[in-house]
Amino acid sequence: MNVRVVYCNHETAGLAVRERLAFSSEERFRSAYTELAARFPAVETVIVSTCNRIEMYFASEERGALPSQEDIARFLSEFHQVPLDDFYSDLRHETEQEAVQHLFLVACSLDSMVLGEAQIVNQIKDAYQRAADVDSVGPIMHHLFQSAMSIASKVRTETKLSEGRISIASVAVGEFGKSIFERFDDKAVLILGAGEMAEETLRYLTDEGVTNITVANRNVERGRALADKWGGTAVPFDGWEELLNRTDVIVSTTGATEPIITADRFATLRKRRGFQRTLFILDLGAPRDFDPAIVAIDDNVFLYDIDNLEETCARNRKARTREIDKAVELVNRSTQQFMHEFYHRRTGPVVQQLRETWHTVGQQELDRLFRKLDHLDESDKHQIELTMSRIVNKLLHPPLETIKHQSREGTPHTLLETVKQLFGLSE
Repeated sequence: MNVRVVYCNHETAGLAVRERLAFSSEERFRSAYTELAARFPAVETVIVSTCNRIEMYFASEERGALPSQEDIARFLSEFHQVPLDDFYSDLRHETEQEAVQHLFLVACSLDSMVLGEAQIVNQIKDAYQRAADVDSVGPIMHHLFQSAMSIASKVRTETKLSEGRISIASVAVGEFGKSIFERFDDKAVLILGAGEMAEETLRYLTDEGVTNITVANRNVERGRALADKWGGTAVPFDGWEELLNRTDVIVSTTGATEPIITADRFATLRKRRGFQRTLFILDLGAPRDFDPAIVAIDDNVFLYDIDNLEETCARNRKARTREIDKAVELVNRSTQQFMHEFYHRRTGPVVQQLRETWHTVGQQELDRLFRKLDHLDESDKHQIELTMSRIVNKLLHPPLETIKHQSREGTPHTLLETVKQLFGLSE
């Protein structure tokens, strides 16, 4: 199987790098798929781009068709207009079984900043569907991503990996928010953006008693739908700055390509307050929505972004070590099963065709022999046929066992091609 993943994530690259390489809109995704199809026409492709990772999966039936890490690095550099030297050392890549295992680990949230968080499997599902919508998915990617979602479900049901605070939003509210405010039921919350992360954060905030909710989104209808669902008010995005003086908590997930407010502008707005009320800003955008320099404006501004979650996530990971081991074992078994099933499907037709070809040749020779030896009775013919069948099976046994062994090992590519060429088998 020809599969490769090229990626960077929260462990290999800082937020400043990830946000420059992120695919931040549907238009950018479509442009990327169009460009990749032009460069690598025989390759299936799926792009996963989230706050914490940019991962590009490639698969092909043709050996040698996959783009290399260098090819993808050049594509990212040209597509995002980012110098290669700024991020190349942050990239990682895996191939074949290691690439399959990597996707399974990601889908199961074993590679997440917040261990066990449920959002990643939905992001994997969305990434697959987006690629399918532009015909970038073929049989290999279909099987691979469907298997990834299946193992993710299995890990959630068979381990306790998802118990407790398992998402970025829950950690942000439960850990960071509660370190600032003793209570939330009297706080005014402003949501910037109306995507999945915004809704998930709202769910945790309302669990803490929040009722004063305002949603500002560029798509007013989508913002209104989110506000209505949680009993809030929707306002045009352009007016959000006017709400700053009446807000205690800001959750920002706009997906903008640059900060929506500068430190200077923020300082000007803060001066309009009659008193310096505590402001908790949760910037979950990638790229970041808020200029990090705003924390220096006064001591009552608390700004946290994705990278700030690392310490808390590390604590969660340590506490769940036992569940990690169980989940990883499930992933390892599922990876082996996936590889075995995949190669069995590849080797099965070759084995069957080889058997049929040799037995057909044997039967043809017997028919020719029996026409010459017409004095043989049916009993004699039957014994000769059994002998011919045993000879064919014994001659076939070594190559077939070798093919099966290579299939179990997961590396039958070259052998299958050689067998087909040696014995004149069709595709």
